[in-house]
Amino acid sequence: MTGFGYTLMTEQSGPKELVTYAVGAEKAGFDFAVSSDHYSPWLTSQGHSPYAWTVLGAVAQATESIELMTYVTCPTMRYHPAVVAQKAATLQILSDGRFTLGLGSGENLNEHVVGAGWPGVDKRQDMLVEAIQIIRELLAGGLVEWQGEHYRVDSARLWDLPDVPLPIAVAVSGDKSIEKFASIADHMIAVAPEKVLVNGWRHVRNMAAGSPSESRVIGQIPICWDPDQQKAIDRAHDQFRWFAGGWSVNADLPTTAGFSAATQFVRPEDVADSIPCGPDLDAIVESVRPYWEAGFSDIALVQIGDESLEAFLAEAAGPLLEKLRAAAKVK
Repeated sequence: MTGFGYTLMTEQSGPKELVTYAVGAEKAGFDFAVSSDHYSPWLTSQGHSPYAWTVLGAVAQATESIELMTYVTCPTMRYHPAVVAQKAATLQILSDGRFTLGLGSGENLNEHVVGAGWPGVDKRQDMLVEAIQIIRELLAGGLVEWQGEHYRVDSARLWDLPDVPLPIAVAVSGDKSIEKFASIADHMIAVAPEKVLVNGWRHVRNMAAGSPSESRVIGQIPICWDPDQQKAIDRAHDQFRWFAGGWSVNADLPTTAGFSAATQFVRPEDVADSIPCGPDLDAIVESVRPYWEAGFSDIALVQIGDESLEAFLAEAAGPLLEKLRAAAKVK
């Protein structure tokens, strides 16, 4: 069965609202909820960026069964990996084993704020490999001393460890990142429905382990449901036109002003061509279909616009999930 998730977009909603929406997503029947982990929104019009880990702690207490995940945390610059290990272990305890630690190599938008610069992609991925190794060591429960190429850990130990093992998922975008991470992570994250990524991930894992192993493949797609199609298009253009640049560009832009300048010529119709907008639930299903056809096991939806979320969860989410699950069964 394909799992369908709800995205807690910290860039478009305040912390209390995010907790309320997580409760609503659980009631609507979503299988899991992922949270972005930003220091800044992409565009000023989005207007928010609360601390994701505080929000997730509150969500863990306000919900009962919905799985939780960071999508994604960068454990290399703004956060030291030893700190990420501690807060992830704590969240796994608070959620009674419902948490997956989603990791990635980060975006300049969020990581530059600590004044440590912005390395090239190869260095960022090498840093992430070492960070995952440190996190694994700490989650194993022993006293950790580490002197690596990028990090030092001095006599660190996690004193509160979860009874349920903490899965780690890692964002990949191509062959190089798959080679680096497939053998050291549990699950794969990707933002494009590319079957070649799924096949490459599974191949490397099978070769490393010697036999097939269970591994989730988790994707994400923006949608903009609204009874008024033009209103949905306008909202998606206002708040999500940054999406048009693609992740290879988005990872390097440092400020909301940069994203605004980079997307100034993106038209509303351009956004509507790439994001399903309006009341047609069947059109949303068709936009999600390429993910499960590419082999993704889990797909998180991003409903664009804080002002639309109460109505989306109350009116559209349930019927949409029914349609998605029915369509995903026929592969």
